[in-house]
Amino acid sequence: MAEEIINRVANSKLITVDLEDYYPSGRRVVIDIKDWLFEELILKEKDFREHIKNHDWEQYQNAYVALTCSSDAIIPSWAYLLVSSNLSNYAKKVVVGNLELLETVIYNEIIEQLDLTDFEMKPVIIKGCTNKPIPPTAYTLLIQKIQTVAKTVMFGEACSTVPLYKAKK
Repeated sequence: MAEEIINRVANSKLITVDLEDYYPSGRRVVIDIKDWLFEELILKEKDFREHIKNHDWEQYQNAYVALTCSSDAIIPSWAYLLVSSNLSNYAKKVVVGNLELLETVIYNEIIEQLDLTDFEMKPVIIKGCTNKPIPPTAYTLLIQKIQTVAKTVMFGEACSTVPLYKAKK
């Protein structure tokens, strides 16, 4: 008779944290304001305000928005504030930067709100493989938060982890 195979990982106290589980739903959108500039280089306030006035802001309902300017134009801070002000009634979150910065800001808020109770003095694995765009900074924010209470922190999968942190006894 064959011996019963015991799944030691399933029976262990290991807690796996998968940042993908916290990925909030909602479209991610980049608004490039270069098209609202004169010759994609010069911000003329009157023309810029006209673009703002005529733009369909409702299309960003419940979206996460990154504001950028892909040309080499010098954009005054008030211009991004004006765009953001118009987005505030529709978008979930607005940042000035690219999509990676947007995801970083989103995850910063998620990790700040993370309840650490389940991780206290437990071995924790931060899962590394994801199908969603998890920014590298999210992982550094997560370990900084979790290692304040965890017994150990590892990275990877339960079958193959890289040890990162071990609490002092």
